[in-house]
Amino acid sequence: MIQNGVTTSIKPQQITFIAPGIEDFDHTQISDFIQRAQSNLDPALLEFAWIELLEKGKSVTIEQLAEMIFGSTEPLESYCAHLLLSNDDVYFTVLETKGPFSLYGPRPAVQVEELLQKKHAKELAEREFHEFMQLLKSAKGMPPHAKPSKSSWRSEEKIWHRIGSLEAYAIDDFKNDDQRKTAGMILKEMGLSKTSAAALNLLIDIGYFPVHVNLDLLKYSIHTDYPDRVLAAAGSLLSESYDDLDVNVRLDLTHLKVYAIDVDEADELDDALSATRLQDGRIKVWIHVADPTSLVRPGSIIDKEAMKRGTSIFLPTATYPMFPEKLAMEGMSLKQGKPCNAVTVSVILRPDGSIAEYSVDNSIIKPTYMLTYESASELLLLNLEEEIELKILSKAAALRFRWRQQQGAIDTATLETRIKVANPDDPEPLIRLYVEDQSDPAMRLVSEMMILCGEVMATYGSCNHIPLPYRGQPQSNIDTSAFAHLPEGPVRSSAIVRIMRAAEMDFSKPIRHGVLGLPGYVQFTSPIRRYMDLLAHYQVKAFLRGDSPPFSAGQFEGIASLVNMSTRVVRKLCNSSLRYWILEYLRRQPKEKRFSALVLRFIKDRMAAILLVEVGLQASASMSIGVEVGDEVKVQVEEAHPRDDILSLKEVPVAE
Repeated sequence: MIQNGVTTSIKPQQITFIAPGIEDFDHTQISDFIQRAQSNLDPALLEFAWIELLEKGKSVTIEQLAEMIFGSTEPLESYCAHLLLSNDDVYFTVLETKGPFSLYGPRPAVQVEELLQKKHAKELAEREFHEFMQLLKSAKGMPPHAKPSKSSWRSEEKIWHRIGSLEAYAIDDFKNDDQRKTAGMILKEMGLSKTSAAALNLLIDIGYFPVHVNLDLLKYSIHTDYPDRVLAAAGSLLSESYDDLDVNVRLDLTHLKVYAIDVDEADELDDALSATRLQDGRIKVWIHVADPTSLVRPGSIIDKEAMKRGTSIFLPTATYPMFPEKLAMEGMSLKQGKPCNAVTVSVILRPDGSIAEYSVDNSIIKPTYMLTYESASELLLLNLEEEIELKILSKAAALRFRWRQQQGAIDTATLETRIKVANPDDPEPLIRLYVEDQSDPAMRLVSEMMILCGEVMATYGSCNHIPLPYRGQPQSNIDTSAFAHLPEGPVRSSAIVRIMRAAEMDFSKPIRHGVLGLPGYVQFTSPIRRYMDLLAHYQVKAFLRGDSPPFSAGQFEGIASLVNMSTRVVRKLCNSSLRYWILEYLRRQPKEKRFSALVLRFIKDRMAAILLVEVGLQASASMSIGVEVGDEVKVQVEEAHPRDDILSLKEVPVAE
């Protein structure tokens, strides 16, 4: 064989066809010979030959086929017949082969029909795939404002199938092998690597995903919308009059001054507070909790949906409530100046902060003020005479905090970060970051009153043998003096939290909560946001009516295991989302910006766990010789990649 002017030898098994009748062939004419053969190919001729041979029940050699369709067995015509048969996968099959010579037979008509259908389907799929690839490339090249909307990618089933495959590839959650294969083909055709990152970036480039898409929402299959039947049921509750089973036994507490204190963007207000000083000098407080069970019954369609969700989800970019938003906002949430159904826990404190008396009642209240933590703290600092009730609440909180510490409570107050992102679908959305000190007067006030309510409900449930979600923390003997050398605040709290064991639950009796310094504790103050709190309301409300609680301790435990699975997923989602946006915030900061950081502990050698004070984020960085736990240092951001969860910090010497 001569190739590119070089003579080489080939093995006999490498020969596929010997064109007959060629003598003294000039190898320089091969290219022209092949070109003439290609222009002479007509697959329709093969079909005609198949019909004739099938009718006659005959087989055929290449030369015989050349004679049939071209009327000649010359080298060119024989080679054309060879090419037609070699490329055919429909009409003929090889019956016998001896070296380069083969005998062909026509396939049965039924088989040919089946093969033709498969061939046409394959050609159609290839054409549709090509058109889809053109659509992707076109969308990728468009400016952001002109890219197709997400809904348009879902409007056609075949397009949505391919986009869905890419989405599954991006979050590594394939429903079947077909999705994996489809996504792989698309990425290969686009010249991209077969990685989840490549799939994600492609979906962002075509406008299907925003730049800052929250993949965890997809990975964890979080329900962000409500089924129509649930929305319809919620609408009925709001539009139709309903039977409040407790209407005749509600205490009228609308004369009390009521403070609802929460973050500034809170949509669902679950709780509010009142206080007074009695004639004997003791403090009486009221913890008012929203009463969604006046609308929702156990086992109803709304209740089942809330149980499935387990909790409201608060992300930097959006809030996904446990109940349909309109029902939660208009039917359940406490509203300023409006009569609201509530469950009120009233407590009289002894001078040392312990509980002297308490009661639990259905009530009607009229919230006076809706305050943010910031505005509540400002009012406390102003010490206004007309807001004496707020001052009394602060005094009660201080008494309670001191009393709990005497019972072995551990102060784990630290910095807490909140982020709100406006227009999260924009490539550069506005990020508002808030860092709140949990020891702030207003936050401490609310926290202590919620803990007080939890202690009362545990006592109430125990005395009346009510199955409830009793929470406990096993350790009650942590020697906090071992941490006395650490600065108070985040450094000490971080060290203590690291040795704390996980919380435990019992559903028939209280268990000691060592960290809170309480003999028992039940979360009760967020029934619009947490399903376990709602369950506690079902139980207590039934007891107040004289009915049997709807759930036994065993049933409670079964429901709790399901709900806790959901809440653990939500906790992971919220933590990862918060961290993403903190890293995005840091990524945007000027490279030369310095951040204050507290050294929490040393991990290995000079690598330390630190707390970035301005953003409330724990991270790690190498510290210079001489830096100790508790020191405040300055650091700069070297790298911040939120999508890859990468944050690299460098200590900046004070002298710089």
